[in-house]
Amino acid sequence: MNRMKGDRSMMYEHLVSFKFKEELSASKEQELLNALYALPSAISGIVELTAGCNETTETDNIQGYTLGLRVTFTDKQSLLDYGPHPAHQNFVSMLDGLIENVIVIDYPISGKVN
Repeated sequence: MNRMKGDRSMMYEHLVSFKFKEELSASKEQELLNALYALPSAISGIVELTAGCNETTETDNIQGYTLGLRVTFTDKQSLLDYGPHPAHQNFVSMLDGLIENVIVIDYPISGKVN
């Protein structure tokens, strides 16, 4: 079932949680964050990008996920173009050998509150 339905002109949110095989050094974390924060200048269609290391006090709910990413795209096509984009693929290559698991959630931003 395709859960990415909706108007292609609607903005989309892309959420990612990263779980690493082992704790990263502060310099490696900063290197990854710098690469993420460089993406908006390299990839069109990104409205906003935020990323950071998990600082939650809800330690029972961390489950090993220590880096989060949120990207807002102008539309679905921009989200679809993001994955194969060379700048994004460069970031993905930086994760080689480091990742235990990744969770990704993409959804249209409807602006409606029920």
